[in-house]
Amino acid sequence: MGPEALAQVLRPLAGMFHKDAWPDLLRGLGEPDDAAVWKLDAERALVLTADFFPPVVDDPYAYGAIAAANALSDLYAMGAVPLFALNLASFPADLDPAIIGEILRGGADKVREAGAVVAGGHTTTDPEPKFGLAAAGLVHPDRVLTKGGARAGDVLVLTKPIGAGLITTAAMRDLASPAELATAIASMSRLNNEAARLLRTLPAGAVHALTDITGFGLGGHTYEMAVGSGLAVRFDWPAVPLLPGAERFAREGLSFGGARRNVGYYGAHLRGATEVPEWVQALLFDPQTSGGLLAAVAPEHVPALLELFDREAVPAWRLGVAETGPAGELRL
Repeated sequence: MGPEALAQVLRPLAGMFHKDAWPDLLRGLGEPDDAAVWKLDAERALVLTADFFPPVVDDPYAYGAIAAANALSDLYAMGAVPLFALNLASFPADLDPAIIGEILRGGADKVREAGAVVAGGHTTTDPEPKFGLAAAGLVHPDRVLTKGGARAGDVLVLTKPIGAGLITTAAMRDLASPAELATAIASMSRLNNEAARLLRTLPAGAVHALTDITGFGLGGHTYEMAVGSGLAVRFDWPAVPLLPGAERFAREGLSFGGARRNVGYYGAHLRGATEVPEWVQALLFDPQTSGGLLAAVAPEHVPALLELFDREAVPAWRLGVAETGPAGELRL
């Protein structure tokens, strides 16, 4: 579902569950974020999320791993450590059970890599395969990280390159090379656990906002962070990391529905010194599957953080800054 339609259907629900009536619901529909958060006691909050989608690659094991990594990413984006997961699956009645087994195995391997357990699930029959997880994690109530909260001067740090949507679309059309697709699959399959762990090493309050980059693209999810923080964001476009092949496909005009919906909804908030080329917009709003974490970090902590990421061989890029300005404005 596109961002405009999603906002429309959720708007009536937000007012039905006012936070005053459920004080232990720290994040819910009234304050939409990457996952719901329910306070259990003074030391623990339960973080819950659900995510599933059709195949983005042909390999069933890789599809399962990507879907699981994508779902678990919402927990990391809230500062949580995964605890357990439930499989959510719909498969055609005539799909080879061996293929289904590989999808589930790929997901289970990622859950186990995260230090969590698959505890059950639910399956239905559907002409188009769909797979993902409902996942739960724990975080201290005072260490919940949200999309809002960035401050002027904060540095934006991203932990995965963008362009996965363009690469997988190109692969479906037999345009991407095996190496380009393999690199994209490796990126989408990689958990955000190590990046989250390193962010947690910073002093409390050093990370002011955190989200993960998924279906609304880097531009769309940065817009959400900026709006929630009442700020504008300025990208250093040459510093934005791209998957191999992504720029070529963007310049060639490769397009698909999700990207067009994102540009249509978020593109109005984009400002450039000159007109922003369509290929740049295609990359900025390219829907990602299991993308990286985007953190707004207090500037005094950024050099040490990037040095730590480099020392532990965990990718991270400094790609922009939060600024005073119209809430949600994206500047290039």
